[in-house]
Amino acid sequence: MYSTILSGALLGIRACMVQVEVDASSGLPAMSMVGSLGAEVRESRERVLAALKNAGIDVPPKHVTVNLSPADLRKEGTAYDLPIAIGMLEALGFFPEGKAKGILFLGELGLNGEIRSARGVLPIVREAAMQGIQECIVPYANVREGAVIPGIHVRGAKDLEQVMVFLLAGEGERDSILPYVTLKAEELTTDESLRQADDFAEVKGQEVAKRAAKIAAAGFHNLLMLGPPGAGKSMIAKRIPGILPPLSLEESLEVTAIYSVAGLLGERSLITRRPFQSPHHTISPPALMGGGTIPRPGIISLSHRGVLFLDELPEFQRNSLDGMRQPLEDKQVQITRVGGNIVYPADFMLVCAMNPCPCGYFPDRNRCRCTEPQIKHYAGRVSGPILDRIDLCVELRSVEITSLHEAYSGESSAALQKQVERARRAQEERFRGANYRFNGDVQAADVDKYCTLGEEEKKCMEKLYGEMGLSARSYHRIRKVARTIADLAGEERIRTEHLLEAAMYRPVQEIWKA
Repeated sequence: MYSTILSGALLGIRACMVQVEVDASSGLPAMSMVGSLGAEVRESRERVLAALKNAGIDVPPKHVTVNLSPADLRKEGTAYDLPIAIGMLEALGFFPEGKAKGILFLGELGLNGEIRSARGVLPIVREAAMQGIQECIVPYANVREGAVIPGIHVRGAKDLEQVMVFLLAGEGERDSILPYVTLKAEELTTDESLRQADDFAEVKGQEVAKRAAKIAAAGFHNLLMLGPPGAGKSMIAKRIPGILPPLSLEESLEVTAIYSVAGLLGERSLITRRPFQSPHHTISPPALMGGGTIPRPGIISLSHRGVLFLDELPEFQRNSLDGMRQPLEDKQVQITRVGGNIVYPADFMLVCAMNPCPCGYFPDRNRCRCTEPQIKHYAGRVSGPILDRIDLCVELRSVEITSLHEAYSGESSAALQKQVERARRAQEERFRGANYRFNGDVQAADVDKYCTLGEEEKKCMEKLYGEMGLSARSYHRIRKVARTIADLAGEERIRTEHLLEAAMYRPVQEIWKA
């Protein structure tokens, strides 16, 4: 007897439908599996047979063939256990043909018949809904994750026996056995209890650095903070997600899909906060970029729509940093393997922090004992192409004792967020119908179109270009940052004061020349 069961496969953070075909026939008792299977999928044979036995199901001696179609698509992971088991039961006649029609199954089976959690439930359920599938049965641990997708009934099952009872029940009884779960994603995205806890009002002093952080957040510019230990670089960086606009529903679903594929979603049904990732400087290139034998999203993809903070920037491996050059431009990372290419999104705001020298106190020669070659070697650990992709560089000095004693420390994150949102709305209107979302995305060819200068402002830039010895990249960088400063000020056109402020956030290479 032949049966076919619906399931799904992951392609990066996207998914496609998979048909689990099972044929049971007379012949030498055996179970064979085909369809371009990874090691975990091949091991499904042992898990499924043991789970059926321990669930009290006596499998007759038949020749069983399982095919996962399309056969040219590589199948990885353990989520095929449940659909394979259901396909075998239908092919062997344990429940009437057609009882599982139109239902998508996902889940790993324990040897005792328990249905365990699986990776990538959200993107698979989302694809199923787009394909017109009405029902999904997923592990109980993943049911809330899938339930945020509208237009489909998602049911959570704890064990194989529960699924069998569900399939054998009449249409009117099924909802009482495996009730479907419904969550309104719009309500989850407005949950105030999930908002960022750290507040910019807690940062004492460092007004210039806080201003630079606001500009970076408004235009989605990359930011580098340079200063001695204890100046507040990490403290400021950790508060930047709190001044970014809240995730939209579509952005939340994007980010949640990435964490689902990575197996890092946990008990959350939807990620509603901007991601903030701060890897240790010993991180390997595959962990940062993504990859592995079975490709998984890296830290840069887990930072999608949020902030990637690299503290102690020169301590990172040179090849790790250089690997980010293309993702910073393309907003995605491509993982190439023999089985094909996988693309993960990586549209993040890069925030970096570093000391000016190995001891951290240059140019204070009363405290710094580093030699000039040591300082140059330390600064040279970060490649020029990475520094060229950083729009704002700001120097921090040690905080004065008077600032620590002040009761008022500046604007709160809530107030800053409102200013950033206003600037974002101006950019949304400006780039309507274009391929850009933020001022930081504008390419050199379009700077004249979107960062227009008047005659007075052109003369200002000519003077800055000559006196500061700017490169063409620095020239465009200043204009883009000035456009964001103008948006924060509510100005329709860039003025001279905006250009002068943007020029103050000079390229990091020039700081050691000062």
